[in-house]
Amino acid sequence: MAPAKLLLSLLGPLLLLSHSVCAHDIEHEQQSDWATQHLADEHHISNFDGSAFFQLHDFDASGDWDFDEIYTTYGLKHESTDNIAKERKDDVINQVMSLLDRNQDGRVTKEEWMAFVAGGGKLPDFGMGPGHHGDDEYEYEIHHWEKYHDENTREEDLTHPEDIAHFKKHDEMDAEADRIARLDSQSIVLDNIPQKFRVSS
Repeated sequence: MAPAKLLLSLLGPLLLLSHSVCAHDIEHEQQSDWATQHLADEHHISNFDGSAFFQLHDFDASGDWDFDEIYTTYGLKHESTDNIAKERKDDVINQVMSLLDRNQDGRVTKEEWMAFVAGGGKLPDFGMGPGHHGDDEYEYEIHHWEKYHDENTREEDLTHPEDIAHFKKHDEMDAEADRIARLDSQSIVLDNIPQKFRVSS
């Protein structure tokens, strides 16, 4: 009986600590702003400052954000937002620009961003998702593979709908590449000649 009590006395505090850490993570997730949630979900980054967020989303490394970069940051080019009207997307970006673009020149400089952050500003959550802006491979990897699979996963284990859709897309891309390679190997591609220029035989 004594070893069981000793084990419980040693493990008890660890169990309580692990429970409180888990509860804190859930609480933190519910209280975090859009940018914090975006970095956690899309980039697996939990510790950052305003400067790092800005540089990570300065996609063309120009030192400022334009309309297109904010559009991309919010994931509004991703297929998951295809159901949202372009006008609504543009309205969202205009709202963000009105918060950040102090001199109204259509660009957000790092200085404007840092002033916004220093003033306690937070990027609003418009309910349009976490801001997917990676390519298909990256999005599949970060949102599905890392969650459900690992380096020991065998091909026959890839049975989730996300796996099937992902690899179907790869098969379609491979088939299209093969088709183009076949056409490129022909000196004349008859299918490219309009019917009115073809001689009937």
